Amino acid sequence: MTRKPDGTWDKSSLPSRHVTEGPARAPHRSYYYAMGLGSREIAQPFVGVASCWNEAAPCNTALMRQAHAASEGVKRAGGTPREFVTITVTDGIAMGHEGMRSSLVSREVIADSVELTMRGHSYDALVGIAGCDKSLPGMMMAMLRLNVPSVFLYGGSILPGRLDQKDITVQEVFEAVGQFSAGKITAERLCEVEEHACPGEGACGGQFTANTMACVSEAIGLALPLSSALPAAYVSRDEYARASGEAVMRLIEQNIRPRDICTRKAFENAAVVVAATGGSTNGGLHLPAMAHECGIEFTLRDFADICARTPYIADLKPGGRFVAKNMGEAGGVPMLLRTLLDGGYLHGDCMTVTGKTLAENLADVVWNPDQEVIRPVSNPLSPTGGLVGLWGSLAPDGAIVKVAGLKHTRHRGPARVFDGEDACFAAVEARDYKEGDVLVIRYEGAKGGPGMREMLSTTAAIYGQGVENIALITDGRFSGATRGLCVGHVGPEAAAGGPIGLVRDGDIINIDADAGTIDLEVDPIELESRARHLAQEPPRRTMYGSGAIWKFAQTVGPAHLGAVTHPGAAAEGHVYADI
Repeated sequence: MTRKPDGTWDKSSLPSRHVTEGPARAPHRSYYYAMGLGSREIAQPFVGVASCWNEAAPCNTALMRQAHAASEGVKRAGGTPREFVTITVTDGIAMGHEGMRSSLVSREVIADSVELTMRGHSYDALVGIAGCDKSLPGMMMAMLRLNVPSVFLYGGSILPGRLDQKDITVQEVFEAVGQFSAGKITAERLCEVEEHACPGEGACGGQFTANTMACVSEAIGLALPLSSALPAAYVSRDEYARASGEAVMRLIEQNIRPRDICTRKAFENAAVVVAATGGSTNGGLHLPAMAHECGIEFTLRDFADICARTPYIADLKPGGRFVAKNMGEAGGVPMLLRTLLDGGYLHGDCMTVTGKTLAENLADVVWNPDQEVIRPVSNPLSPTGGLVGLWGSLAPDGAIVKVAGLKHTRHRGPARVFDGEDACFAAVEARDYKEGDVLVIRYEGAKGGPGMREMLSTTAAIYGQGVENIALITDGRFSGATRGLCVGHVGPEAAAGGPIGLVRDGDIINIDADAGTIDLEVDPIELESRARHLAQEPPRRTMYGSGAIWKFAQTVGPAHLGAVTHPGAAAEGHVYADI
């Protein structure tokens, strides 16, 4: 689709023609005049500028400013921006209580609400701006579902806090809770840590889920190169927002759409970057969900296979030393991508939102020897990625563990079973467990939780208590800030009849992250007997008998396929962009 010789736009194939063109749309146009638009703006492409702004947490407070800047870029390039806001549930606030059940559900609500706003008003393109964990994949899922020209923009990370001449993040606050419960620090010291960890706007600074998915946005081609590097507090980020607005207008002209960009090869590139940065285990949940939106089957197994052949080269928290600000100063995602491309780990021929291929974007990137964050592939932190998939009798559908920076990668011990995180956290706070145990938290899966809560409060408390000879497994999730031998996404989940629902106290569980196995050492005949008895018990009920979380539980699928709630592109009857 090109502009006419006089510089105006031919909207005959754009969705907004349904609300702006012809005599029958006079009532629709009257609304636009009411908002101050003139005939020229109405005749231009309409670009949705969606942000996840709110005042729930610092992750999101800088997003409105950047949305306004993106709108300026759209206007500069001859488009008409239409700003709107969707929700965010911020994990740092939701963590450790019932609010966390809303977190994964919010990913679907974000994707759904952006889709419905775009469909309902027939917008032609999308700039999506997100700042916290689930909002990043949720926004990118909407782009892939709608398949209109789209550019993603990360709102930026928080600057590191500073205490005792050291950088700290919210991770240290969660772990300080464990130190306090173990009597290692005073209440005054805990207060000091919490007051210094988060100095202003931006998402958590370590390579937790937000920064992991921000790296994904560049690696998969939906975001401009280097756009995730600058912290949120830097007003200079706004130039990337303006550039994103201009870029989406070029994509309209060139008719380059998200599914042209996010091919199977692009998803493989994204998985490589998650592995190379020691990223969040949630990458193994969100990439399959994103692929589902464009009809590509990309499962936990695919993700884990890529991790197994990718070197871990970015020395980032929680397993490493540095935070996102340091990564940006070292050259950001382009430096990382160039290193991996030169090492033969990436597909350089993938299209991106610049209108150029990944390799073309990286052509002028030069290795920076005066930095310590990103290592050359010839000298990795470890030869395989920071994440490992596990399969075995306890997890036939798979599970995932972050091994970046982890020395304790094998564990065999007796199970200590908890039906839900709350009971386990209470036991950990009271030091009511033994070293060598395998803490099992079940009925926290997507369906059975419902909502697949993250367990950072529990894992951080264990780490803060200084206990290393212990493992924790769950059919729920772990935060990107989790460290220690913590196995998540165990599937099938307990509520779906998975073996994790049959585990009893004292059963021996054997975890080997080096071999990629997780097994329950119980005779199969005994397990069959337990399954028969369990089947005779009344169905397990949760407190969510209505509302959004109930609706999510009715439709959500297994974690190894992304915990998605609809059939995806494979079953779609039309593509929105072509209405």
